[in-house]
Amino acid sequence: MIETIEGDRAFPPALADVARVEFDYDDGEGVDFEPYAAFDSAEETTDWLRHWTGNHQLDGDAYRVFGQDGTGGLAALWCVRPGQPLVEQPVVFLGSEGERGVVAANLSDFLWVLADGLGPLEVVDFEQYEGRPSATLTALAERHAATPRRTTRDIVTTAQAEFPTFSEDIDALCR
Repeated sequence: MIETIEGDRAFPPALADVARVEFDYDDGEGVDFEPYAAFDSAEETTDWLRHWTGNHQLDGDAYRVFGQDGTGGLAALWCVRPGQPLVEQPVVFLGSEGERGVVAANLSDFLWVLADGLGPLEVVDFEQYEGRPSATLTALAERHAATPRRTTRDIVTTAQAEFPTFSEDIDALCR
């Protein structure tokens, strides 16, 4: 049975495998991504979102945070597709200084972004679409991805076209 997002905090096996990979920051020339071994709790996510937006009426139910960059920006699954499993939800980045953007339309596509040697920060903040491909992450994506390999540019532009108002929607949440 495929579980849907309602109340689901079960960590997908693909993310558990990503959490076991050591990302090489390489003094700013590599990937600035620190994956978690489990989702942040609902309480932690709500607390962070309230402080990040300044809106203390919000809850973090729409997000499953699974990693961060070195400054504290968060990578999350954005639970915007009702009735769909977590792995079918888009991956978003919510930066420590207010940066935000859609990274991939689903977890499979996000695995291909990682395989290309890029993380959420590089894609959203720096609009970087070419990295240093990782054999380890390519093998991981080949094991878990349900989507075919495409370029990071194609993955990101397709996802951002599907959710063109993500940034404006975040602005609307802020006080």
